Amino acid sequence: MVIDPAELEATLKRLKRVQGQIGGIITMIEQGRDCREIVTQVAAASKALDRAGFAIIATGLRECLLSEDSEYDAAQMEKLFLSLA
Repeated sequence: MVIDPAELEATLKRLKRVQGQIGGIITMIEQGRDCREIVTQVAAASKALDRAGFAIIATGLRECLLSEDSEYDAAQMEKLFLSLA
């Protein structure tokens, strides 16, 4: 299944922000910042990454439902969805 990149534009923006957050976390660790600050940023990045994954799965589900010749069935999409849990 190939998803139109235009459908995932917001998700791409979210992933680029996560990429920046990860760079910031690395810098925080290298600077010896407080553990609580680092963990807070890791949690925020993790949540944003989870949301991006759910958005990709939701878009894929929508594509599969609209396409009669989809190579994925409901069980495969469910498995993908649950892999994020």
